[in-house]
Amino acid sequence: MAGVQLQRESFSCSICLDLLKDPVTLNCGHSYCMNCIKDHWDSEEQRRSYSCPQCREAFTLRPSLKKNTMLADLVEELKKTGLKAAPADHCYAGAEDVACDVCRKRKLKALKSCLVCLVSYCEEHLDSHYQSPAFKKHKLVEPYKNLQENICPRHDRVMDLFCRTDQQCICYLCSVDEHKDHDKVSAAAERTDKQSELELSLDEVQQRLQDRDMKVLQQEVEAFNLTFSADKAVKDTDEIFTETMLLLLRSSSDVKQQIRSKLETEVSRVRDAEEKLQQEITELKKREAEQKLLSLTHDHNQFLLNYRSLSALSPSTHSSTIHVFPLRRFEDVAAAVAKFRGQLQDVLTEMWTDISLAVAEVDDLLAEPEPKTRAEFIRYSQEITLDQNTANKYLLLSEGNRKVSLMREKQSYPHHTDRFTDVCQVLSKESLIGRCYWEVEWRGTGVDLALAYKNTRRSGRSDECGFGFNDKSWTLVSNHNGCVFRHNSISVKVSDGLSSRVGVYLDYRAGLLSFYRVSDTMTLLHRVQTTFTQPLCAGVWLYPSPGVTAEFCKLR
Repeated sequence: MAGVQLQRESFSCSICLDLLKDPVTLNCGHSYCMNCIKDHWDSEEQRRSYSCPQCREAFTLRPSLKKNTMLADLVEELKKTGLKAAPADHCYAGAEDVACDVCRKRKLKALKSCLVCLVSYCEEHLDSHYQSPAFKKHKLVEPYKNLQENICPRHDRVMDLFCRTDQQCICYLCSVDEHKDHDKVSAAAERTDKQSELELSLDEVQQRLQDRDMKVLQQEVEAFNLTFSADKAVKDTDEIFTETMLLLLRSSSDVKQQIRSKLETEVSRVRDAEEKLQQEITELKKREAEQKLLSLTHDHNQFLLNYRSLSALSPSTHSSTIHVFPLRRFEDVAAAVAKFRGQLQDVLTEMWTDISLAVAEVDDLLAEPEPKTRAEFIRYSQEITLDQNTANKYLLLSEGNRKVSLMREKQSYPHHTDRFTDVCQVLSKESLIGRCYWEVEWRGTGVDLALAYKNTRRSGRSDECGFGFNDKSWTLVSNHNGCVFRHNSISVKVSDGLSSRVGVYLDYRAGLLSFYRVSDTMTLLHRVQTTFTQPLCAGVWLYPSPGVTAEFCKLR
């Protein structure tokens, strides 16, 4: 076997590591495949130097290559007598492979490792373990890199025992020395016990995996059902609102038609009356002319004769049918429609509250616990924009209506019924339902950060419409002296430290409202447990001092 190995290496090309093909021999005595050495020298062409890849002997001129026929015949003859070709490239051991410990030059991949010899063997060197009776009891396993870990570092013997007392593998000498009185078994026996435990644990893991897969499937089904339900609700509500708008448009058209019809009737009646009046005016003017002419007659007899021929003036037959209809008649119609609009707005407000509460009642896909870390809070982040129609005229909104500043001069805001007229407050555009989180950073002497119902009073003294002074709002008073929580005019001191950045967390359905001092670790300032009955809006009340600002921060 060794002779065959020597022959294989002797008749192999050192470039391709395969048996020589069309062998050529250089002046230095080394032989290569003709194509291999040509390709090698082609790569050296630019340097104008040619050398032997093995001994590095240089040639001034590129040698002329001729096939070594004797060597070629010898290779072919050796192939016929059993010489095998070099292993394919994929049979050699790479960096991640277990290499054969017996191969002397380029090592092949190991096929098996022997736990007795503590050596890894390729296919060729493994033959002795299969053929010789001396290796019959040796334990062959899949190639194992760290065979030396099975050797006791103290006694240089195979560790084939296991100390249950110290939970470690030991050799025989260890068992009679430092582990003398310990509970010891063979490594094979301990493996059998641990294998049973492993199988039980594996069964448990597989069962839990199966349970989790089933739960994931259930959640996917639930998500699909929720999506289907939501899509249907969107479609149904869209149809309802479309029908409602069409109904309003038809009602508007009907009102217009009634007004036009009534107008046409009344105008026709006025025209008829006008025509009759014109006829009577014509007759009266004619009578007037006759009477004036008669009054100018000088002859008394003639006057008396003509006067007798004048008929008596009959009473007007049209005066009782002539009426002047004031413009107010149709103004009453507009007033009635305006009253309907107000009633409709009230109905829509009540309906929106019911709808929002119905949406909030939908069960969450997963009942998640209350957040603890800032990252968990930010998952529920709600973008807050302030409603200019609610802002007091001394407040200036900026940064996309996320920032509010107190100004010395009034702003030129138009009149609006939602505007706070006497207190420097402003509410958000968003109605807050469900789980929401936002952060506010303020500067200056202090601000009040609030949540309030939309029907909070907009005019009056601060103790009437100010946040925290009624049962429709909850507020955290923040200034350099600390924080105070206020609701329905009842105040509670919650902190002495400065909190220039405050986080607000709302769980509407649970009736939970919490204020936090924002930092790497969230510090709870105050928590409220109540029952909310209407959608909420975020609000800010700025202290009457120059330079006071509050900004709702971007969290995503």
